[in-house]
Amino acid sequence: MKHNAKNERIKRQYFTFLSDAKGQNSATVDGVAMALSRFEDYIKNGDFKKFHYQQAKGFKAHLAKQLNKSTGKPLSRSTLHTTLRHVKSFFQWLCQQTGYKSSLQYGDMEYFNLSTKDARIATTRREKLAPTIEQIRHVLDSMEVSTPIQRRNRALIAFTLLSGARDAAIASMKLKHVDLAGQRVIQDAREVDTKFSKSFTSYFFPVGEDIIGIVADWINYLRSEALFGNDDPLFPKTRMIVNEQQQFEASGLKREHWTTTNPIRDIFKEAFTQADLDYFNPHSFRDTLASLGEQRCNTVEQFKAWSQNLGHTKVLTTFMSYGEVQPQKQSEIFEQFRNPQAEEPNHVQELARAVALEIRNQSVV
Repeated sequence: MKHNAKNERIKRQYFTFLSDAKGQNSATVDGVAMALSRFEDYIKNGDFKKFHYQQAKGFKAHLAKQLNKSTGKPLSRSTLHTTLRHVKSFFQWLCQQTGYKSSLQYGDMEYFNLSTKDARIATTRREKLAPTIEQIRHVLDSMEVSTPIQRRNRALIAFTLLSGARDAAIASMKLKHVDLAGQRVIQDAREVDTKFSKSFTSYFFPVGEDIIGIVADWINYLRSEALFGNDDPLFPKTRMIVNEQQQFEASGLKREHWTTTNPIRDIFKEAFTQADLDYFNPHSFRDTLASLGEQRCNTVEQFKAWSQNLGHTKVLTTFMSYGEVQPQKQSEIFEQFRNPQAEEPNHVQELARAVALEIRNQSVV
């Protein structure tokens, strides 16, 4: 028996609840579906209504023995934590559904928890690595631009740095969403796949006229030579044809959007590899820009504007999620604490006070 019909029906209800009531995106729902599929495989598609806390204990032990298909190593504690959290949340929801209330005990779901030690390891923040502006510029200088596909790939990397946009948003953008004259990007959630479907306008980050030039040349090419219109994709997908050897090969551009972000990541990976640098994914550019903001912003208002340009409603999001101080810089700062040369400027004190106030207001420890 490959599937349990009752389980499938209740899972569909839960997925609808997550997307329509909780506003979760499709990627999150897919992650939940994968976690539940793992649990069902473990219980051999048994009826969810017959859940027993021993199944939760056994599932934890089972997961701990599983190997990552890509690395061949045991699943990370982070993966274990996420999988168990998804399954636990599902069963907690299930406890409240008609037909399951009398069969399930809400407290039994606590057996899905990892040990305190493993949970701490799973949720520990790790140092984020991000490329420097100089490294990104080196990658751009190393890329060939003799074909439309190569020009697109180079402009893609330049635009990611210039706009700070997420890869899903970039994949869905149209030409009309970039205003070269106003040096801004209109991220309209009705057409652009933004995080939490939030619409906002961002302005080009101050990363150099050469970066703007690469993006401008690409847009001018699309409009003047390729004759693309406002509603055509900013970064069109590759046209594939069958050659004389009956093999697929790239042949120019197609007036269609990428349907996933995988091609964008592949372009980044190839570009960094050819430039003899470690691969940095598109999202890491946002960390680069957050670090740049820490250097360039001198007032609370400036950093707030920088944060909003990354699509963050609260400036604390930029600090907590992106603005991580690298170990070498941390060492330099504490050296300055030990050997102060001069009193801090007022604007630095002002920024520190504002951040401290926001942390207190949000009860962040």
